[in-house]
Formats: sequence, C-alpha cells, structure tokens
Amino acid sequence: MAFMDADKLSYEIFSILESKFLFGLDDPTKLLFTPSSASSPAIAGGSGGRVRILSIDGGDRPSDVLLAAAALDRLESSLRRRTGDPSARVADLFDVAAGSGAGGVLAAMLFTRGNDGRPLLSAADALGLLIAESRRRRGRGFASAARSGLLRGVLRRPGGFFRRVFGDATLRDTVKPVLIPCYDLATGAPFLFSRADAVEADGYDFRMWEVCAATCADAAAVDLRSMDGRTRVAAVGGGVAMVNPTAAAITHVLHNKQEFPFAASVEDLLVVSLSASNCIRTEGATEYIRIAGEGIADMVDQAVAMAFGHCSGSNYVRIQANGFMPGNRTPKMMNSINFTEVAHEMLSQRSVESVLFRGKKISEQSNADKLDGFAVELIKEEQRRKKSLIPTVVLKQVMSPRTSSATTATTTTVTALTTSTTASASPVH
Repeated sequence: MAFMDADKLSYEIFSILESKFLFGLDDPTKLLFTPSSASSPAIAGGSGGRVRILSIDGGDRPSDVLLAAAALDRLESSLRRRTGDPSARVADLFDVAAGSGAGGVLAAMLFTRGNDGRPLLSAADALGLLIAESRRRRGRGFASAARSGLLRGVLRRPGGFFRRVFGDATLRDTVKPVLIPCYDLATGAPFLFSRADAVEADGYDFRMWEVCAATCADAAAVDLRSMDGRTRVAAVGGGVAMVNPTAAAITHVLHNKQEFPFAASVEDLLVVSLSASNCIRTEGATEYIRIAGEGIADMVDQAVAMAFGHCSGSNYVRIQANGFMPGNRTPKMMNSINFTEVAHEMLSQRSVESVLFRGKKISEQSNADKLDGFAVELIKEEQRRKKSLIPTVVLKQVMSPRTSSATTATTTTVTALTTSTTASASPVH
C-alpha cells in the first residue's frame, strides 16, 4: 500500500513539474496534493470538450513519409467507415494540424481549402501525388528516390509541383489552424508559420507552397516574404528547428484562449502524433544529423507522454515503427508495387512507447489498432459537440479579407494530377 501511495505522490509531483515547465502552470492552488485527484488522474475532457490535435514528424525520404502517410490514410478510411460518410476527410475531425518537414507538407495538403470549401486532398490522394511526382522528376525509379529524398527535387524548384497544387493559397486558406515550423537564419531562431497569426495580419501570412519549401529546405536556405512583403524569412528545414512539433502544438492550444477557450490542461486534449518511420539507415554526416533529429523527436515524445501521465493511451497516442524494415527490405528493394505492402506491415507493428517512470516498452496494440481506437475517440467528440451548446473551438476570422486563392484552376490541376496517379501509385488502404 505504501508503494502505491508513493507512486501516486510521485505522479502528482511530476505532473506539477511538467505543467509548470512545459505548459506554464501559474495557479499555486493547483500545487496542493489531494488523494481524490491522485486516485483518478485519467478523467478526460472538461465541460468544453477535447481539442483534437494532429502532429506529424519531419523527414523527406520515402521511409520517413511512409508510416505517416499510411497512418493518415488508415485513419481517414476508419473515419469514413465508422461515420458512414464516404467523403469524410482527416481535416473534418481535427481542430489543429502541426507538421514539420514532409509532415508539414502532408498537413498543408490535407488542411488547405479547395475551391469548393472542402479540404483540397484526401490522405490517399496526397500520398499518391507525392510518389508519382517524385518518380516523374527523378526518372530513376522509386529506389533511387528512397536514397536521395522524396521531396527535395519537388520543392526546390519555384513554380514547380507544389505551386501547381496550392496555387496562390496562403496560410489563411486552411480549413483549420495549421502550424508548420522552420529555422530562420536571419534571426537565428525557430519560426512557426501559423494560421492564427496569418488571419490577423498580412505580415504573418505566407503562400502555402513557399511554406512547404521552407520547412523542407536542407542545405540551401529558402528566402520568402509575407504577403505584404514586411516579414522576410531565410528558412532551413523544420527538422532543424522542430523535428517533432507535438509539444509546440499542445502549447499553442493551451495558450490560445481566443480559439480554444476551454482547453486548460492535457485532459482537455486528444492528440495523435505520427513519427517518421526510423527504418532505413544510410552512411555519412547526414546520417548523424538524422540520428540526432530522431533523438530529439523521441525526447519530445517522452516529455509529452509523461505530461499526459495516466491519460496517455487514450488522450495521447504515438504512432511509430519499431525500427526494423518489414520483411528485411532495403531501399533498393522498394518500389511502387510493394510500397503499399510495406506500409501495411509497418502499421501492423507494435511500436515502442513511453511509460511514466518506467522508460520504454513495446505497446500491447499495433499501430493500426491504435489508429482505429483513436478514430472512435474522434467520432465520440464530434457527436458530443453536436449536442452541446458550448463551442469547443472558436476559429479566428480573417481581419482583412482577400479573395480566396484556392482557385478553380488549382482545384482542376489537383484533380488532374490525382487522376494521373492511379496507374503509377496505388493508394494505401
């Protein structure tokens, strides 16, 4: 019994420290230990409901994009099946999306508004477009892209593929709040592209295709200016600034009382974090940088999991490969045919997860099972909101409206590109 009480006390102390230093707890009354709160720390969701957050790690190789894109498609398919709505999109059941590097590109593709007011792309369409364009540009097959990077050739050319996809759409042209980081060489500090800032001033609004280029930039900086030309960013990739943007997304929600008025603690959140696959290793200095980035992402996961405490597993889910390429495959063996097969195998893996005061352990559930369970929680929250008179999210409105740049031409281009990928890249289901 004494050991159980000690664990409860340790949990309370650690929760206080995490709240103070990670989430900014300022109310001294919350420092009081009470047995009742310790005995039921996993009460989820307040009267205002739970804010739903999607976070996607950085990376630009097929191995990095593979698990995140497959997980998004699995989650979207599960949402469609459970809601009975074949047109449901990931963006419909999330309130905030944060993505770094290739994760930022995926977030932008899924949350940018199309001409019809709906999200521009489904998860399967976004994955198919990335694969098809990478193969077309390189002309050397999927295995070569696996070694040299899926997105580098796509994003480094102004006026290229992503400009055709996004047109002149900006951060304002998203259906939900989006957060995409980069590192600004001009100021020597991380810079976070945010819809919340963009809707208030043109000085924080940037074209979406340039934001994608900024978060994926590697050796050479990408120079971009805000819509009014007043803010200049010399950007290198989001992986330098923030490989795992989960903590930034949580902090943004808890401190943004205008849009999320009832989000006061982690119990008021539903968070799914999608990791880079962590499967393929290379040689050289870039591999050491990649290992360092993965270490930082892992530390963020550890901190967030501990902050959620006993809520982790219901309020916070991390989707992550276990470090081994399924079927002992190598980049040379990967192609557009077995890409889907590899993705399914990775989703069937049981990931390594953080446990409060106990380090790491192999999850009892596979990644696919976790996603299906999280889809149930998302739908429950959506159903709760339909019956509630209290709004969980109050999105900021554009202060100085501009004509939406999600033009008919852009939508037509995306439709044509999506159709063209049917033969070259099978979507993951």
